[in-house]
Amino acid sequence: MRAVIVGAGAIAIIATELLLKRGHEVTIVESSKDRIRELSNELDCGFLLGDGSKPSLLREADPKNTNVLFCLTGNDHVNIIAGLVGQSLGFGRVVVKIEDLQFEHICLELGLKDMIIPARMTGRYLADMFEGQDLLELTAMIKDEARVFSFVLPSDKSPLVEDLHFPPETHIICIYRKNKFMLIDNHAKLQLNDEIVVITHRKNLEELNARWGPHANRLEDKEP
Repeated sequence: MRAVIVGAGAIAIIATELLLKRGHEVTIVESSKDRIRELSNELDCGFLLGDGSKPSLLREADPKNTNVLFCLTGNDHVNIIAGLVGQSLGFGRVVVKIEDLQFEHICLELGLKDMIIPARMTGRYLADMFEGQDLLELTAMIKDEARVFSFVLPSDKSPLVEDLHFPPETHIICIYRKNKFMLIDNHAKLQLNDEIVVITHRKNLEELNARWGPHANRLEDKEP
């Protein structure tokens, strides 16, 4: 798979290192020539020099053959504009980082539904830590090839869980119905807009994304 990352800050570099380690292709778009020179000695990835919010530059990043565009600069305005440009150019998926929570509803109104909000993520982690919960413990439990995947039920037919025909080595952990946590079994009836959380083998992520990811084709699921 291929990712394009606008910005070369700490989050961008950590993500790039992990993606490269997992065998994916990465191109970093960065406006500082010195920063690119520095990183080119450390990262085996592609680089584009320039403003990542410019359509002409993002076209060079090959939108049609890119799975995800990450907009991770230190400037919310640049990230939002880059995200909008990325959408218009046809990137498979666009993820925008914002620091200012006031921009959250703006992003949603503009169709930028995939957001990373570091302040909120850190705040929730600290609140959970204060109450004796440690999200890092959960992360440590998801070892080896296990992965967690979530999606919102697109069908209005309220199927049974067993009708979803998950790939092998995939099991439901829980669902969220109107933001309320629920445990269910394989005979439970689902409702429109239920958020379903599953645990699966890493090899199944591509299929799960194709069927239920943000840009999946909303076709009737067929039995394998």
